[in-house]
This record gives sequence, structure tokens and C-alpha cells, in this order.
Amino acid sequence: MSLFGRKKTEPEDDAALVLKYRQTNDLVYIGELYKRYARQVLSVCIFYFKDKDDAKDHVMQIFDKLIGELKERNVDNFKGWLSFVVRNYCISVLRKQKTEKKRLNEYYEQELSVLSEDKEMAINAIHDSELNESLLKESLHELKKEQKECIELFYLQNKSYHEIAALKNYSLNEVKSYIQNGKRNLKILLLEKQKAPKSPHYK
Repeated sequence: MSLFGRKKTEPEDDAALVLKYRQTNDLVYIGELYKRYARQVLSVCIFYFKDKDDAKDHVMQIFDKLIGELKERNVDNFKGWLSFVVRNYCISVLRKQKTEKKRLNEYYEQELSVLSEDKEMAINAIHDSELNESLLKESLHELKKEQKECIELFYLQNKSYHEIAALKNYSLNEVKSYIQNGKRNLKILLLEKQKAPKSPHYK
């Protein structure tokens, strides 16, 4: 039986849609699979990420990922394979987020220990990891756009100077300057915020 003998508006099984996509590269078949499974994928993402809006963004990223992977894979049981892909994706993202959070706190502690003249204040701040992360994120957003981008790419994503220059279309000297000046400004902001009195309503 020819797969192309039916009209696109008629129901087709998952395997037929996958095969047609592989043969034609027509995203209409991915769209049909999305309609069938988006709600199921969203439920899994909400379970892992605990936030519906965040989960919706991840659903779109997962189906974007499928566009490339289905070209390379011969998938017979799409539903089962999709469940495997979604779980692995969610676990991978959560591990990455945990690693980045750890790096944020480590960077904050390093800068605070170098610059703070008050050792007791530094020790207390190090133990307050949630406050550390909050202050650092707040301070990063106060930097100039170029400095913030380069700091995040260099320290949180482990990009090299050359990789950052290629990603952002900066010269190598500009990248070095943005990181150097961004670090200096970030240190100043962190110290100012650490020395400021804590609001009783601060969370």
C-alpha cells in the first residue's frame, strides 16, 4: 500500500508520519505529531520543571530537537521513543541548571573572599547560598549588556575567548576588555549589596 495514496487530512499512524517526514522533509508531518503528543510532553515537562510556562518552552525545544533527530533515526515506535527522548532531555537540563547554580555560588564566594575585609561577614555570606545566588544574578543584570554576556559565557558556559568572539561577533580584545571590566564592576556591585542592610522582607 502506498503511503502517499491517502490525503493528508486522513488519520495516519505515527510510523507513516515519521516515514513521510524522512522522505519529504515536510514539517507538516512533525506538526501532526506535535498535535498528538504535545499535551503528553507538556505533562512530563511540568512534572520535572514544576512551572507551566517554563515547561511550555521546553516542549517547543524538544520538538525542535525532533526535527533533526528524526532525519537520522528510523523510529518504529514513535510514542515509546518520544517518552525516552523527553525524559532524557528533562534530566539533562536539570543537571545543567544544577551545575550552573553551583558555579554561580562558587564564583560569588571566590570574589567575596578576595575583596571582603570583614572575614566574619564573608563567612556568613558564604553560608547563605540562596542570598548569594540572588545577589549575583541581580548584579549581573546591572552590568552593561556586553559585559554581562561575556561574563556569563566565560564563567557559566565555559566558553573560550575565541568562542565568545565568534558567537557575539566581537574582536578578541573586546571580549577580554568586557570580561575584565565586567569582573571589576561585578565585584563592586557585590560588595555594595553585601554591605547593604538586609530588608526583613527580603527573600
